[in-house]
Amino acid sequence: MAPLNVCMVGTGEYTTGFVGGGASGSDKKVGVVGLTLFDLRRRGKVGNLSMVGTSGNKFPAIREHLQKNITEAYNGLDTAFESYPGHEQRDPEAYKKAIDALSPGDAITIFTPDPTHYPIALYAIQRKIHVMITKPAVKLLSEHQHLIAEARKYNVFVYVEHHKRFDPAYADARNRAINGALGHFNYFYSYMSQPKSQLETFKAWAGKDSDISYYLNSHHIDICESMVPEFRPTKVMASASTGVATDLGCVDGTEDTISLLVDWVKKDGSGRRATGVYTASWTAPQKAGVHSNQYFHWMGSKGEVRINQAKRGYDVAGDEGGLTWYNPFYMKYAPDEEGNFAGQGGYGYVSFEKFVDACQALRDGRVSLDDLDKRGLPTLVNTIATGAILEAGRISLDEKRPVEVVEKDGQWSLK
Repeated sequence: MAPLNVCMVGTGEYTTGFVGGGASGSDKKVGVVGLTLFDLRRRGKVGNLSMVGTSGNKFPAIREHLQKNITEAYNGLDTAFESYPGHEQRDPEAYKKAIDALSPGDAITIFTPDPTHYPIALYAIQRKIHVMITKPAVKLLSEHQHLIAEARKYNVFVYVEHHKRFDPAYADARNRAINGALGHFNYFYSYMSQPKSQLETFKAWAGKDSDISYYLNSHHIDICESMVPEFRPTKVMASASTGVATDLGCVDGTEDTISLLVDWVKKDGSGRRATGVYTASWTAPQKAGVHSNQYFHWMGSKGEVRINQAKRGYDVAGDEGGLTWYNPFYMKYAPDEEGNFAGQGGYGYVSFEKFVDACQALRDGRVSLDDLDKRGLPTLVNTIATGAILEAGRISLDEKRPVEVVEKDGQWSLK
């Protein structure tokens, strides 16, 4: 069967590394989505590529950026793609034309502001296009469940890009928790942050369309959910600090750091309970040496796991940049001995390759949607508790109260 054609929806930092007229100041200077798909095309796993944004006048500069920083850096790696809308056009719904140009069984990636995920994904699903959505999948639990139903109706694979599931340390910890070696789930604490410079990158939507909990807490809540499939969340209480983001020009009320306190209960009726605390911030120091602090502590009745993936035992010191801890385990940007891109083993890349392989297997009739859910991939079905916790956290902040999470006969709701 012909390789998968893919449309990249969203042209920003994560897709191209192009922000504010030039390369991003973060650790994603050449992006993740585009580079990975260009390499998967080189390897024959994907076919035609397209990209869609809201303003076509950005594409000449994006193409120049990709030519300089990818094609010339990786032995002539082809970065050609079809773009939507036209170069002199602005069209917030250009994604519809781009999706209409695909055929049933093709795929899209969605790396756009959180409120846009649902309408874009729904439009694609109803045209039998497979979908990868950046986390969080959607902002509302009702939207999450509707997408599950529509994906089943049209036999479409919808995958949430929770790449931390494929971090080797996190994946090993998950396996130890699931196989029972550490006993029953008892406590989970996580922290993830990014420097204040990210608020400049995200100023267009930060505090307006979404918050730091949706953006960063989604990583570790999903990891916790994947480690404890025999538990479900029952109550969420959120707390937040403010002041720094608004001082930097974000809208009034933008939270700096959000913590979610979550009660979990074992599904078997045994009465076993556990506690999760998930903290995320985008107001970390500019010169912290790491772009993203990320660590967690999982405790069970027979053992515990502690993972600190911020420094990774790899540091680089320079006269200008000072001391920096890089993360080549996520995306390895250094070329191989022949000059080709060599980051295929990075868990950021692996996340995309697993999506592409799953889409191809489903198209070939080798697997079903149920099979893919059972593999523990971050499908919509396997991330519903994360979606429930994130929305409950937002309600708790807005209404200053705890929020109950209810699951009955497979249907989830918040009270």
